[in-house]
Amino acid sequence: MVFIYYSQGVSSQYQDFTERLMSHLALKGTEITQQVLKETNAQMHVKHTEEQGHLDIAVENENVKVSYTVDRERKEISKGVMGAITGAGLGGILGNVLRKNEGLGDAITGAIGGAAAGGAYGAYDGYEESKDNRTNFASVLAETIKEVEDELQRIIQGQAEAKEAEHERGRQKLEEDSAKAEVFRSMLEDLYGQLLAVQEEVDMAKCEGTNVTKAKGRIDRADSLYKEAQASFDKKEFAMITPKITASQNMVDKAREALSEAQNAG
Repeated sequence: MVFIYYSQGVSSQYQDFTERLMSHLALKGTEITQQVLKETNAQMHVKHTEEQGHLDIAVENENVKVSYTVDRERKEISKGVMGAITGAGLGGILGNVLRKNEGLGDAITGAIGGAAAGGAYGAYDGYEESKDNRTNFASVLAETIKEVEDELQRIIQGQAEAKEAEHERGRQKLEEDSAKAEVFRSMLEDLYGQLLAVQEEVDMAKCEGTNVTKAKGRIDRADSLYKEAQASFDKKEFAMITPKITASQNMVDKAREALSEAQNAG
């Protein structure tokens, strides 16, 4: 007899499933031998109390299929034979031997066949005992498979939740970076406008004969710092942007002061 079980949605955890199933069964007193373990299937011999058989474990689509084939005990045969002889009647068997010149073996065979056909004996009493034993381990196996499936489902659920949390953190970071980018873009645009304006004032003052050496040095440095800030922005190195914008803004302010001093001096 073959018992077949499916563990739902755990094929991605096949190797872990197999190892856990073997471990759980061993802890429940199952002797496991003759293991042949492969990437997507496994075979092994199992023995639990007086019952033994073979397990086949294999990936099937999204699931794991476990097939348990029982090694049938033959005690039902001996009980069946004795029942057949009793049911047919020993006297009848001997009578056939004397009347028909049959051998004793042929007479017993005929008696067993007739008794089985007529339902004269409980030929499957032994079978039912063996079935009870098989059902016992089949229940143990089913219970253990469910335990392992539940464990793996919790792991899979945990992994899915962790992945979702990571995705959510990534989404939040993108939103935060996008918000920062908008702030820095606005700051850089404002700084660039101030740079252009002071540069124009310095150039005009120079044309008018004002000594703009100090102011020109400040505004050139401001322009250099602005370009560094813009480069950091393009690389999304947001931590480096604010200090460079601040330094550039300071140079713009000092360039204005130097230009004003030069114009007043003239």
